[in-house]
Amino acid sequence: MTLQSNPSLSDYDVAAAQRAITSIAIRTPVVRSVQLTKLLGRTVVFKLESLQVTGSFKVRGAANRLLALTEEERARGIVTCSSGNHGRAVSYVAELLGIPATVCVPEWVDPVKLAAIKLHGAEAVLHGATYDEAEERSLEIARERGLSYIHPFDDPHIIAGQGTIGLELLEQFPGIDTVVVPLSGGGLISGVAVALKSHDAEIAVVAVSALNASVMVQSLNAGRPITVREDTTLASALSGGIDLNNKHTFRMVRDLVDEHIIVSEEDIRSAMVFAAEEHNLVVEGGGAVGIAAVLGGHGGQLGHNVALVISGGNVGLDTLSALRCGHQIEAQ
Repeated sequence: MTLQSNPSLSDYDVAAAQRAITSIAIRTPVVRSVQLTKLLGRTVVFKLESLQVTGSFKVRGAANRLLALTEEERARGIVTCSSGNHGRAVSYVAELLGIPATVCVPEWVDPVKLAAIKLHGAEAVLHGATYDEAEERSLEIARERGLSYIHPFDDPHIIAGQGTIGLELLEQFPGIDTVVVPLSGGGLISGVAVALKSHDAEIAVVAVSALNASVMVQSLNAGRPITVREDTTLASALSGGIDLNNKHTFRMVRDLVDEHIIVSEEDIRSAMVFAAEEHNLVVEGGGAVGIAAVLGGHGGQLGHNVALVISGGNVGLDTLSALRCGHQIEAQ
């Protein structure tokens, strides 16, 4: 799948985003996984966005979007919806830039992520049993208060910001032929795909979804964005709809992603434990789905120089300890 089918991809200026966010987001490390390299017989590296400012890749897009606001928009304030990581990133950047921020989150939000949102001075609004209900409330607040709505994924500035991961991978991992990326709303994988395929259209972009949070995959199968009832999942960062009026990421994922893999809850649990025990890494469920795909037997579908994007590490140590002990915990 090539860029030629997306003539408007020049709208997603990843290079400009990289210049814009350099004082806010860090260049995260790429580390070789000896264990997975030996398991697959090919080079496997981790791109550790779990070590990014705010603990996930989300700060890249948030910084690029908020920096693009006018002075008038900054003064009025912003509102967003999040299952945790995007809200934390937006509140962090808003605090740096002096922008009043409101973040709507579903009632099941991870307490670690909720505390971080509040730490940066944002107003946290808990609303609804689902992500979509929280999103509806955030849009209501935007209308009621005249605030700018910061979309979590379906926005050119957000997509371009997330794409800076791809530019870093090209520099840090020469010869990369495959990137494995968690998939939810599609902002991350869309940006990474633009960055990599603009350099080499033959680089394979592989999406990994949680079985219990696979609305994008089901929408692709349906040929249009649809609403799907999602079950609870350890990969709570991947929960939520893709917006029935999706303007960007549905098309980009459809045209630029080469392969889709779906992993189970047990796969995700095993991957989180593997990251902790074999690599001393704290990785949340959504960030571990790439590892889950490899451990679950999908590695044979990958290339020779494979990068797994470890998208976040915002998980409580009590949760991780319970998983390591084999205890069943309530997925969110």
